[in-house]
Amino acid sequence: MDQEHEMDKPQAGYMYENSTLINVSKNGRILSAAAGAALLYSGICGIGKKPVNGLCQVLAGGYLLYRGISGNCPIKAMIEGNDHAHHAKAINIRTSVLVDAPIADVYAYWRQLDNLPAFMGHLHDVHLLDNHRSHWTVKLMGDLTLEWDAEIVDERENDFFGWRSLEGATVMNAGKVRFRETLSGGTIIYVTISYRPPAGYAGAGLAKLLNPAFARLVKHDVKNFKHHLEHLYG
Repeated sequence: MDQEHEMDKPQAGYMYENSTLINVSKNGRILSAAAGAALLYSGICGIGKKPVNGLCQVLAGGYLLYRGISGNCPIKAMIEGNDHAHHAKAINIRTSVLVDAPIADVYAYWRQLDNLPAFMGHLHDVHLLDNHRSHWTVKLMGDLTLEWDAEIVDERENDFFGWRSLEGATVMNAGKVRFRETLSGGTIIYVTISYRPPAGYAGAGLAKLLNPAFARLVKHDVKNFKHHLEHLYG
C-alpha cells in the first residue's frame, strides 16, 4: 500500500492481536522452551498414573513450549499491554497485470466483490453485506474453510480501492487495487495484499515458508482475472 494509515491496517480480535506480539526475551524463550519440554514429557509419562496431574503438566508444558518457540506470551500481553512489544512483521504480496479492456469496465467488475470467486480459484464465496462491507469464505483442503468480514476503507472510482479485514478475522489481511489506463485503451492493475500471521516468530516463520505458494496463487488469480475479463469484453 502506498501510505499505511491506521485505518488501513488489518484488524482482528483481541486475542489475535495479542498472539502476534513478540514480547518474550531471548533468555526467556530458552528457559520457557526447556521447562515446557520437561513438563510435557513428565505429563505424558505420568498421565496414566495420575490423569489430572499429568493433564495439567501437559497443558502447562505445551503453553511454555509455545511461548519459547514463538516468542509470544498472550497472558503477558493481556496483563502488560503492548507498549513495549512489537508485532510479527506483515507479509506483503504485490503483482500487476495488463488487461485489454476499458478502465471503467475493469474497475466496475472488480469493485463488485461478489464477482471475485469467478476468477479466484481459492475463493469460495463473497457475500455483500452493504456497499462497503462483505463476508468472505475461502475453502482449503477437505471441508476446512476460513471466513472473515472485510470493509472498503478508501476508494476513488476508476482509480483505486482499499480494504481491510474486520475484528474476528481468522487471518488479518488488507489490500489495495490500483487501476491505470494505458495509451491503447487497456488497463494496468496493481494489486497489493498484506496479511499478518499470529503466534509470533513461529507464525511468521510458517508464513514465510508458505508465502511463495500463496504469492503464486495470488498472481495466478490476477492472471485469471485478465483472461476472464478479456473474454467478457473481447
